[in-house]
Amino acid sequence: MPRVRKGSARTQARSRLLKKARGYVGESGSKKWKAKVAVMTAGVYSYRDRRLRKRDMRSIWITRITAACRMRDTRYSLFVNGLRLSGITLNRKMLSEVAIHDPKAFDKIVETALGAIKTAKKAA
Repeated sequence: MPRVRKGSARTQARSRLLKKARGYVGESGSKKWKAKVAVMTAGVYSYRDRRLRKRDMRSIWITRITAACRMRDTRYSLFVNGLRLSGITLNRKMLSEVAIHDPKAFDKIVETALGAIKTAKKAA
């Protein structure tokens, strides 16, 4: 039986790899081995950073809510505790959007949260 040396499959695999590495600087975009390493590293970073983006966005939302609470003379922690006590289940993304785009509605939410804290203190 004759020995098979991949032939066109090898060329196709190389071109597929270099297509993924198109636009990379230097040998990383043109040499097979360097491109393979660069594409693998890029994949690892993109996987990791898809998760980090979620963490960063949550941090931004909390910062926005904190700023909005300070404008209304309260603290973020008191506000969130009041939300929990009053049964308001808006997530942080929606709270930050409301704080930016509809300040009057956010004022009402803050009043409700602070009212729930006051009633909880009276009950205790």
